[in-house]
Amino acid sequence: MTEQKSGKYFNGVVVKTAMKDTITVSVNRYVKHPKYKKYLLRSKKFLVHDAGNTAAVGDKVTIKETRPISKMKRFVLVERVPARASE
Repeated sequence: MTEQKSGKYFNGVVVKTAMKDTITVSVNRYVKHPKYKKYLLRSKKFLVHDAGNTAAVGDKVTIKETRPISKMKRFVLVERVPARASE
């Protein structure tokens, strides 16, 4: 058997759950400015497959890159931490 590539993993926050089996996750990253050497916060939104609509807005999630599921979905939900778990 041949091993498959594992793909990229990202941590982010759920910002939208209005679609069926799909969530929108915002992922932040730091980028160093080439001239001024200051670190800037950049964010990107990903459409993520969430079978069964388990995540809620505000949950911290881990997502994994996978095969294309639809035109825009390229990630699946791996793990979620509810927003109220820390209280």
